[in-house]
Amino acid sequence: MESYGNTECWDRVEDYDGLGWATARDAEEAAGFLAELAGRGRALELGVGSGRVAVPLARRGVQVVGIDSSEPMADQLRRKPDAADIDVVIGDFAEVPAPGTFGVVYCVLNTFMLLLTQDEQVRCFENVAARLDPGGSFVLQLSLLSPAHYAQSTFAETMRAAADSAVLVAAEHDRAGQRVNRQQMVVTKTGVQFYPMSYRYVWPSELDLMARIAGLELAGRWAGWTGAPYQGNPGRYITVFRKSV
Repeated sequence: MESYGNTECWDRVEDYDGLGWATARDAEEAAGFLAELAGRGRALELGVGSGRVAVPLARRGVQVVGIDSSEPMADQLRRKPDAADIDVVIGDFAEVPAPGTFGVVYCVLNTFMLLLTQDEQVRCFENVAARLDPGGSFVLQLSLLSPAHYAQSTFAETMRAAADSAVLVAAEHDRAGQRVNRQQMVVTKTGVQFYPMSYRYVWPSELDLMARIAGLELAGRWAGWTGAPYQGNPGRYITVFRKSV
């Protein structure tokens, strides 16, 4: 299955934080969780984008570095008044091209799944492990597909329906490759905008094996940033892996 160019998708987003339908409302909760793990160490975000989580994390006194492949998205971060102390590296986050080591490395809101092969995802784990301080943590926020979506080779859904706009999704699904090509269509009075993306979803047990290959240990898995128990239900969950001291 061919893939969309994910970087090109985000390059065309002029105001990510203003999209509404594409962003989560959990930045403060995420920042609190991550600040506690970072301790006195630095934090590194993979796929930092507009800094939705990086900015409130930096406000908590944590030194934050971000990696992103999209220069326009990084520019949105740099323009924020609270982002002056956040260093941004443009590059492939699977390679983790940031100098030094970190108390916590994190990747939120399914961004890890933008790595489209298992080899890329394993390589990311290995490179993260090399950048962690002893005792440091790798934090992933991911989602499981619903049973209805997993059973289908194509699916469509409505993400938002307002009085003057709608956000529709059409997707192709390769179950064997754990790959989805997803076209997000924003329909307004002035026309239609397209935001295509491809992703490779990953199962929790597969994450645990990737971590073991990289020399990391599972520290915990929760249903959200508040530490609610994870029951394996579809939707977002948090996983923390730790590097031994």
